[in-house]
Amino acid sequence: MSNKQTQDSGCNTFTSKSTSQNVLSSDQVLAKLTNILGANNLQADPEKNEHYRMGWRSGGGSALAVLFPQSLLEIWRSLEICVEGNCIIIMQAAKTGLTEGSTPSGNDYDRPVVVINTLAMDQLFLVNNNDQVISLPGATLHQLQSQLNTVNRAPHSIIGSSTLGASIIGGVSNNSGGALVKRGPAYTELALFAQINEHGELILVNHLEVELGNSPEEILTNLQTGNFDKTKLPVSDKLASDREYIARVKDVNASTPSRFNADKRRLFEASGCAGKLAVFAVRLDTYPTAEKEQTFYIGSNSVSELAQLRKQILSTFKNTPEVGEYMHRDIFDVSAKYGKDTFLSIKHLGTDALPRLFSIKGRIDSRLNKLSWVPKHFTDKAMQLIAKVFPQHLPKRMLEYRDKYEHHLIMKISDDGIEEAQTFLKPFFEASNTGNYFTCNKEESESAFLHRFAAAGAALRYEVIHEKKVGEILALDIAIPRNELDWLETLPNEISQHIEKKLYYGHFFCYVFHQDYILKKGTDAKLIKKQMLKLLNERGAKYPAEHNVGHLYEAEPDLQNFYKSLDPTNTFNPGIGKMPKNKRNCSCCL
Repeated sequence: MSNKQTQDSGCNTFTSKSTSQNVLSSDQVLAKLTNILGANNLQADPEKNEHYRMGWRSGGGSALAVLFPQSLLEIWRSLEICVEGNCIIIMQAAKTGLTEGSTPSGNDYDRPVVVINTLAMDQLFLVNNNDQVISLPGATLHQLQSQLNTVNRAPHSIIGSSTLGASIIGGVSNNSGGALVKRGPAYTELALFAQINEHGELILVNHLEVELGNSPEEILTNLQTGNFDKTKLPVSDKLASDREYIARVKDVNASTPSRFNADKRRLFEASGCAGKLAVFAVRLDTYPTAEKEQTFYIGSNSVSELAQLRKQILSTFKNTPEVGEYMHRDIFDVSAKYGKDTFLSIKHLGTDALPRLFSIKGRIDSRLNKLSWVPKHFTDKAMQLIAKVFPQHLPKRMLEYRDKYEHHLIMKISDDGIEEAQTFLKPFFEASNTGNYFTCNKEESESAFLHRFAAAGAALRYEVIHEKKVGEILALDIAIPRNELDWLETLPNEISQHIEKKLYYGHFFCYVFHQDYILKKGTDAKLIKKQMLKLLNERGAKYPAEHNVGHLYEAEPDLQNFYKSLDPTNTFNPGIGKMPKNKRNCSCCL
């Protein structure tokens, strides 16, 4: 393929123009990709690439090939071939999304689909005295957290409840929120990405505000090898985090949610792009670590009591809590029984081992599912049996609170906020007949957060273990208005009669909740979801709140327009947000 590079007058955009007038056939695309990547880094056998074509919870579809480039430059060259072959491109990192947004969806695309997995490019570069980090597409949140620990800095987000393997750029691309009250959704205006413009041309855009060279080859090679000045990057007036979020979440009288996927305030290029760009790198703020932290475990039987506690803490405290994680008693029980293996694995093997173990489990499941004589979900069922032989893993005081209280709140606060919280909590609950709290020791704090961490996986495990008795799992993540006092939903009988279990947990101070519903056998999940979303609309809630629309939700008009502006020809990840999958006309086609 003969290409020439053109550079715009702003010196940060580079266009790759193919001189070929003919669209490559699928066989030609595969041959050219194999020549660039090598046979070991391309998998076209559908039996061998199934793991990368299937969603973490649901979804999946066919693909011409799954690619495993080993450098940023190989990604760029693969993109060039995909454009020349009129292929659909799906960018993929850890594949941890919950809404089917990082894999193909079905087999009804109008062009060949190519999946590009970016996990091999996992470099992180701390810059400007560790105040910021530049992340390549394969680097994970866990990796960032571990690296920042060595320099006494903290990341923009911490590991969520669904998985340990989540990538940094995946979080930015999908508006992921996470558990940190002060930092809001992952957000930056500083990124390096490839885009297909309205003329059908592949362009490379360098908005990292880092001098890396004058061609895609120079830029991508210098970036991956770290060949740039990391100590004196120019001061930028662009945001590398959502610096307004603390003020936003503390506005407890606002009639809108604090964060949600379609919030156009936080849709900018790579941020919220949902795979409509090929993102090579993002630049993000880091944060000083707290000198002291203290966890308080709160139990209550009153929805209004916790609502008042939240309102007073956010509106009167000088120090915003670091974390405030909510669990209903029902998810407490499910997590205790069906998340026990996850809890014990992290506690005894450490977080470093978990991403690798999850990956191995996924590969084993993919192979075993092809054997008709092996029970479905064999590894989950085996792990559940093994976990049963271990003794009780939760601390005594947590179990006592489980028996006493329906609602559980795990609040972590740091430095000067610790005394402020102690001064507030004691008289607040002395006047209460419905709730109480205790100050956690180190073991109780660790156990409380591990228990909460295991919740999302535990809900899935429950469905798997009881698959013969229960129906599908309907998983929603919602954001409710900040001034809402009656924050826990009450479902009408026409919906609740179809639900086996209602599992509520989430980020309480942000008012972002995960609501997992285990449906009764034979229930029409699509109908129930439609009824649920109607109720949420009436409450003024927004959804999804932090996992992106993927292929499960209809994108709001602002989000649809954003996607179209990023990807005029509908080449990257078509069909997300319930939008059309077919190619859109562009000026090169007229």
